[in-house]
Amino acid sequence: MFAISLTVLLSVATIAWLISTRWRKTLHRRRIAARPFPKSWRVILKQRLPYFHALPTDLQLQLKRHIQIFIDEKTFVGCDGFEITDEVKVTIAAQACLLLLNRKTDFYPKLTQILVYPDAFIVNNQHQDASGIVWEQRNVLAGESWQYGKVVLSWRNTLAGAADPNDGNNVVIHEFAHQLDQEDGQANGAPILQHFADYSTWSDVLSHAFTQLQHCAKVGAPSIFNYYGATNSAEFFAVITETFFERPEDFHQQHPALYRELSHFYQLDPINWH
Repeated sequence: MFAISLTVLLSVATIAWLISTRWRKTLHRRRIAARPFPKSWRVILKQRLPYFHALPTDLQLQLKRHIQIFIDEKTFVGCDGFEITDEVKVTIAAQACLLLLNRKTDFYPKLTQILVYPDAFIVNNQHQDASGIVWEQRNVLAGESWQYGKVVLSWRNTLAGAADPNDGNNVVIHEFAHQLDQEDGQANGAPILQHFADYSTWSDVLSHAFTQLQHCAKVGAPSIFNYYGATNSAEFFAVITETFFERPEDFHQQHPALYRELSHFYQLDPINWH
């Protein structure tokens, strides 16, 4: 009897603690979002993010609040002697938070750190072939998303992606699309959707488009999507997200069903921004 009562008490205490923690987090975020957006940050948005003033006014306001919360909660770390400044934080946060607009969000809950290199960085990966031999492979990357805790970015590539919002290439959008994909586990091209019934259509439409891109990559046929998206379903989701935000008109014309899926997921229609 005592053991059962103790178990019940512990369960109630745990639930109460979780509710209290969530409430405190929500209250803290409201306080951060209610602060005036720093004038110096507005200058950075104007200089580094040409798409910002094309956003509808309500989305501009949302984005500024999101930026404040994101910068408050995430730790930025400079690598190879790179110095973290407000320009770095705001430029990265603005692009990362673009993916969160108009949606209920917990601001990339698994993410704690953004590591920033001055330029592309080298990653050593081990690969085991069919015969069991382990090979070490060196890759030069512009960005990388870890399942737990970190996103790694090249500052030079971050600036290049922000400067041209119409070329379909944006390393920050790409890596933070991976973060959304990883919220329910490993990246597999199926982020958390609004309703369970949405997964069936999502799977059908994205699988068809993924197969098309794989064919284009194999035969060298033109595609609006970077061939890198043909690597696997996770990279496909990240690549089409870049294209969705940066080349929405072409995307909608060539892949209307796929565009509708992403528009429904992100609760946005970027065509109106361009």
